[in-house]
Amino acid sequence: MNTVAQILGSKPDQAVYTMEPSASAHEAVRLMAEKNIGALVVVEHGKIVGLVSERDYARKLVLMARSPKDTLLGDIMSSPVMYVRPHQTSDECMALMTQNRMRHLPVMDGGQLIGLISIGDLVKATISEQQFIIEQLEHYITGQRS
Repeated sequence: MNTVAQILGSKPDQAVYTMEPSASAHEAVRLMAEKNIGALVVVEHGKIVGLVSERDYARKLVLMARSPKDTLLGDIMSSPVMYVRPHQTSDECMALMTQNRMRHLPVMDGGQLIGLISIGDLVKATISEQQFIIEQLEHYITGQRS
């Protein structure tokens, strides 16, 4: 079973994009589009204060007919933020995401933000792990050595 640290290590882009709660929703969605990501960690004075996703943007801004340039991230971010640690398993993360209807989890280590994992990252890791097991079983059944 994969750990969060292994999943982070397999990501091609390990950057974590953050913004202040005083940034505009427009700036946030522009950065998300530019980086092709679905969420940003909202940080104030070095501490995580929220998470803003495309879902937050759509539900709390677009549906309420608010102006993206005049709306602050602090007004639409999800807070408080749940997070995971590098040693936790992908199954633990999936359970947490499913129970709380989340798609992104910051990864904290020693009080430091070291990554962000998405449900897509977890699905990709699970598929890869299952493919490896299938290949090992096929080799075992056919008597081939890897």
